Amino acid sequence: MMGVIALALLAFLVNPDSIDKVFGKNPDVLGKVNGEKITREEFNDQLFVLQQQAEQQGRPKTGLEEQAWQLLVQSKLIKQQFEKLGFEMTDDYFWSQIQYDQMFAQNKQFFDEKGNFKTQELKKEIETLKSTSPEGYNQWLKTRKTVEYRLMARQVFTNISAGITTGKKEAEELMKQRDQLADIDFVKIDYAAYLQKTKINVTTADLENYIKQHPVMFKAEPSRNIGIVYFPSTPSPADDAATQKEINKLFSAGTDASGGTENFQNTKNDSMFVMANSDMPFNNQYLSPAQLPPTIREQIPSAAIGQTFGPYKEQNLYVVSKLLDKKTSDSTLSRHILIAFKGSPAGEGVTRTKEQAKKLADSIGAIVKATPAKFTEFLKLSNDPNSAAQGGSLGWTTPETPFVPEFLTYLANNPKGATGVVETQFGYHIINIEDKKAGAMSYKVANLVKEVKPSDATEAEADKKARRFIQQVQGKSFNDFVNIAKKGNYQFSNPKAAKRFDGQLQGLGTDKDGEILAWAFDKKRSKGDTEFFTVEGTGDKIVAYLNGKQEAGLADPESVRDQIEVIVKNKLAAKQISDKIAGAKASNLDQIAKMFASTKQAAQVNMLNPSVAGAMEPKVAGAAFGVAKGKLSNPIEGGTGVYVLIKKSETVNKQPGDLKQFTESITQRNAGMFGQAWMKSLQDNADIKDYRIEIWNKLGNQQ
Repeated sequence: MMGVIALALLAFLVNPDSIDKVFGKNPDVLGKVNGEKITREEFNDQLFVLQQQAEQQGRPKTGLEEQAWQLLVQSKLIKQQFEKLGFEMTDDYFWSQIQYDQMFAQNKQFFDEKGNFKTQELKKEIETLKSTSPEGYNQWLKTRKTVEYRLMARQVFTNISAGITTGKKEAEELMKQRDQLADIDFVKIDYAAYLQKTKINVTTADLENYIKQHPVMFKAEPSRNIGIVYFPSTPSPADDAATQKEINKLFSAGTDASGGTENFQNTKNDSMFVMANSDMPFNNQYLSPAQLPPTIREQIPSAAIGQTFGPYKEQNLYVVSKLLDKKTSDSTLSRHILIAFKGSPAGEGVTRTKEQAKKLADSIGAIVKATPAKFTEFLKLSNDPNSAAQGGSLGWTTPETPFVPEFLTYLANNPKGATGVVETQFGYHIINIEDKKAGAMSYKVANLVKEVKPSDATEAEADKKARRFIQQVQGKSFNDFVNIAKKGNYQFSNPKAAKRFDGQLQGLGTDKDGEILAWAFDKKRSKGDTEFFTVEGTGDKIVAYLNGKQEAGLADPESVRDQIEVIVKNKLAAKQISDKIAGAKASNLDQIAKMFASTKQAAQVNMLNPSVAGAMEPKVAGAAFGVAKGKLSNPIEGGTGVYVLIKKSETVNKQPGDLKQFTESITQRNAGMFGQAWMKSLQDNADIKDYRIEIWNKLGNQQ
């Protein structure tokens, strides 16, 4: 024991990374890119930023782990290239370049009227955030890190892409390829036509040979081949009828709580009735016709206050609606003077207290109310410089304008010409209503909603089917699993290359997807294992079958069969066709055409645009210029078939444009393709270590 401890201490002192060899992987290091660590903290920060972006855009916040990882890997590669070029991400460099980042460049609020970036103002805001909101400042630090990586990427791409040029010799050769034409006669043995007559089975070994010949194309990350059978607890016709009966009772008969006396038609308190009996909350807002349920949208404008509609069905909901009120949605033109106080969001640099701010605002309000013309005299005191520069104007607003509620309430409840003082979180506003005009009609509607849900009996039936199915397939082959699922008409899907951190499974998409992935990647799991899962809140059941385990390396042949089977089958067909031509010792095109019931055709081809009878065939174009005039070529394995050709002649058709123009066009094309290709090359050639699966398995979950 003492020896082990001494060895561990020595390893730590000599090289901290060596501790991994004694105690296993460091749980705070999730991987390495060319030796540079990706820490758990970095990963969590990147994931946080992606989740914030998803929330702002109304997208799901789950299933972003793999995207966060890939972004971190690319960011590390970019950083390494940035430093190789001799750059350093200093604070001065960051602030000098931030205005070019996508987060700021398109946002006008960060630039003054002359187009200058407001660097000092932004720095002050961040310093204020540091002292007033530690959580907000921490979020900024995470965001800043992603901005730094983008700035590094911009600098690297700018420097490297500037070196993309087209040499004179290269341009001359490409122009020659563009202008040089070969007239050929050829016979094409089409793969599809040949395979209709000749059956070729592609074995696993055939797929494996192809993968070995193209190792870069089939570098595989750890993945799992999972069979999924889904048993939804779909509401039955009886469940639908029960829900319809329930809403009819609430609509016209009466609630149990009232002894059958109060229903939706006669209730004196619609909001309380909805809150007590509906599956959706009461909405007190006035809505435009476009915001109303489609079924009643056309009927509402001519309806009387108190009129009811329904019951009617919207998707899986039964609804009855009652028109409570209707009014025009006014548009209001207003202006304001904001008097902020120390500590308020608009109070940067302000020293007055809240009491002092209220006293000043009341004083200004009284003067302006008595003499509206004096409004502009006090604009210099406003803590809203943007509106002050426009005479205090906030433009035309409606009740839907994203202002604070207190402000909107004042505008809604006061007439044209009114002036008043209103308190909000930003301070005290002296508001003057300059004009009002009637807008479109809006409606307040109470909706009593009942969702059609599966009953206990329906959920029990789904559970029974799922448990019977898993008993049938345990210990069986995957073919049996698929056939039994199809025979039972169950929902089947088969994600063949599911990654550990995909978040969602193709063809499924439930809150159990992550749990199924964790199950499939458990190191104790074996091919043929099955498991039973229940989706929370729905009663839906899932049966999963582990059909294959792909570890890091070359892709498992069967996992990519769908992608490459046609290609491999065509290659096998090409070999058969070429062997038959060689065996027949064919000496002319007519003989070859007769052998395969094909026809002799003519075409004109060139190297730069190698189109042959509507198909892009670069090998055929190359052969056309490589074979001697009048000589029969060897069989050419093309993309759509096997070709044999004879070149009749070569001609030159000079295209318009000089060498300089052509060189520029080639350079532009290459520059446009450079970024993505270069990034892929960096990743393909990088030494990337991913310890996530190993660490997650040891810890039991993602901590």
